Amino acid sequence: MKVGLISDVHGNRVALEAVLEDMPDVDELCCAGDVVGYNPWPADCVDMLRERDVPTVMGNHDAAVAAETPFRFNGMAQAGVEHAETQLSDDQLEWLAELPAERHVCDGQVKLVHGHPDDPDRYTRYTYPREFTPRLLGDEDVLVLGHTHVQGVERFAEGIVVNPGSVGQPRDGDPRAGYAVVDLEGLTVETERVEYDIEAVQTAVDEADLPDRIGTRLARGE
Repeated sequence: MKVGLISDVHGNRVALEAVLEDMPDVDELCCAGDVVGYNPWPADCVDMLRERDVPTVMGNHDAAVAAETPFRFNGMAQAGVEHAETQLSDDQLEWLAELPAERHVCDGQVKLVHGHPDDPDRYTRYTYPREFTPRLLGDEDVLVLGHTHVQGVERFAEGIVVNPGSVGQPRDGDPRAGYAVVDLEGLTVETERVEYDIEAVQTAVDEADLPDRIGTRLARGE
């Protein structure tokens, strides 16, 4: 069984479309949170996941938009939250508000969280000093998390910890949209990147009167 993994879409419809087109055939598609925030198309991204019935967990931006949950946002992130609040319908907000903090899929083989199994707002980093450790794993074979926007995989005897990277706002120096595919039979993971039309997103950021840096940082993968 092959499972496609995405995270941190952040309202970037152009990047999400590129990822879905590039992704090979999978038996399931899962999202580790933050469907909305930052970029101009939160409603489109919500609908794209809902139409595909994608198992999704709640990210901190999702929570801020749907449940008005406090988080220490900078001005740029706060602008994205406020933009999403104006763009989403009541039905879309209700879908966001009902997202769980964690969920098990694929008969329990895969666990989805946003930040950390014990704290969804905690950044669990793959980069040095690495925080991907066997202690993160429970009974699942694969733990999927996001939040840092940095793609990475660690394999242990107990299982695999994977961050598929960010679809809509990578922060690991690679501007291409990130995703991953896990093979549950062989317990292997392939991390992938795909180019998308960043200039189109930058134009839309400007037209939506969002902070310029939301668009300019995309070209640098930061």
